[in-house]
Amino acid sequence: MRVAIVENMKNTPLGPLGLALAEAGAEITYFRPYIDQKLPAGIFDHDALVVLGGEQNALDDAKHPYLPALARLMQRFTESGKAVLGICLGAQLLARGHGAENRLNFQLEFGWQPIEQTEDGKSDPLLAGLDATFTTFEWHSDTFTLPAGATRLATGTLVENQAFRVGRAAYGTQFHFEASSGVVADWTVDFEASIRRMEPDWLERYPALAAEHAEKADVTGLTIARNWVRLIDVATADKQLVASA
Repeated sequence: MRVAIVENMKNTPLGPLGLALAEAGAEITYFRPYIDQKLPAGIFDHDALVVLGGEQNALDDAKHPYLPALARLMQRFTESGKAVLGICLGAQLLARGHGAENRLNFQLEFGWQPIEQTEDGKSDPLLAGLDATFTTFEWHSDTFTLPAGATRLATGTLVENQAFRVGRAAYGTQFHFEASSGVVADWTVDFEASIRRMEPDWLERYPALAAEHAEKADVTGLTIARNWVRLIDVATADKQLVASA
């Protein structure tokens, strides 16, 4: 199982997703185009693609000229039937790659939040094993419209499109299910200044918030991570090659 991981900024660890990939024996290749502009050369070297979050927006092509190519790459992986996972910025780029609208500075959401499954979400394998309303971590102000043909899987009070599927196994989550309690603890240090600008008193409230929500969010994150990893089809590339022969 070969998985390409695209990082869009530093300090964006995989959290429970890394654990689920390790359990599956995945061979991981990291790409850091925010440093060197390099992306996977095509769709045939990897069985799945993960695109993580970042401080840039999904239309920030002037500062990050690799973004259009990354959105197209996510679309190509989707059309090939391979598993794709976009988290936060990654979800926004997945939406962009499928012709949806990116909405910048739409609504700030930060911290642990309740997310509600849609009726479609309740029967989708990505969210299997979760309660109808589950707890996870949010950190974004941008959002997106739902791509044509996509299925909304989860929604929130402030932002409608929290998770969606397009194609066989391409998923976008606006929320950071990979942000385990350990990841969030590190973020409070690594991004202290940014957090204080957004939520001036959040760090003072953090210990109580973590005690209330972090354990539930950890369960959510590992459940979603394992569910998505199970959708990786290592035979997809061979199927595509046969079909194109």
